[in-house]
Amino acid sequence: MSDNAFSIAVVGAGMASAPHLAGLLDLRERVNVRHVVARSEARARVFADALPHARVTLDLDTALADPHVNAVLLLTPPNTHLELGAKIAAAGKHLLVEKPVDVTTARARELADICDRHGVVAATVLQHRTRDASRKLRQLLDARALGDIHSASVAVPWWRPQSYYDEPGRGTLARDGGGVLMTQAIHTLDLFLWLAGCPDEVFAYAITSHAHRMECEDTVAGVMRYGSGCIASLHASTAVYPGFDERIEISGANGSATLSGGRLVVHYLDGSVIEEGEAASLGSGANPMAFSHDAHRAVMANFIDAATRGAEPVASLRSALTVQLLIDALIASSANRRPMPVKPGSPT
Repeated sequence: MSDNAFSIAVVGAGMASAPHLAGLLDLRERVNVRHVVARSEARARVFADALPHARVTLDLDTALADPHVNAVLLLTPPNTHLELGAKIAAAGKHLLVEKPVDVTTARARELADICDRHGVVAATVLQHRTRDASRKLRQLLDARALGDIHSASVAVPWWRPQSYYDEPGRGTLARDGGGVLMTQAIHTLDLFLWLAGCPDEVFAYAITSHAHRMECEDTVAGVMRYGSGCIASLHASTAVYPGFDERIEISGANGSATLSGGRLVVHYLDGSVIEEGEAASLGSGANPMAFSHDAHRAVMANFIDAATRGAEPVASLRSALTVQLLIDALIASSANRRPMPVKPGSPT
């Protein structure tokens, strides 16, 4: 570890912490984990023991009082993010928080405002934006290589067994803020917004299928409409056995692009083809952690650059509000059985 390494505290050591731990180990020359804070001392100990200088700290205030701590990686349940994030920002520590920002858009916006007031870098773990294939497609769309976009589709046909939802709080409004949209599809929806921009209006149906006993939706189908005339379909579910790769398709006047499983294929009208990235497991099946940690490592590396060098966060906390606004509109459309506008905002 370098003497100039960025120092952080990790708060939360549950299932979501595994890819972060792997990424931190890869970046150990750049980042030093000084504290691991968790309600379960045993889980905190497993995380801390894997790192060279980490110590288990059961009290967040102790970690925040450490003058050597530059930032906090917040991995606790979504309904805790506002209160904990506000305390972290007030201590002058930069904040990287797992998705979603919080269980409601209002709470998420409040946390973004608090971080702005305290002048700390605030970013969200929306790692799909970091993948090579995603960034290549963004470049092509920014250059209008596909021409005017007329249609698109987003599909997240995943599977989760009932045992996944039997964990207390999972798939509930109180802890998670929703079902498949807020917990699984949020990554692909955010990526789609980052690529194609925010639609003006949505019309959707959300259901809880016979596959699960849970409070919130496990299946959503809908349409997104843009002011340009472009329309995009949406299907997101955790009731599609055994689970298949998420997929984004974007079609324009000059050709079409397909982004699936971390791989991009672009077909142009002149017959030329562009390919980028390699197919990889993204946790679509019964094991939600069956994916590479490379994108989590990229998010942390970018966050360090943002906090130390003034780089733009790849997924700023405020930019993550847009996908939550979209999810709000989709759920509201289903509840009201009519099209709903999406409030303005665009991820950057």
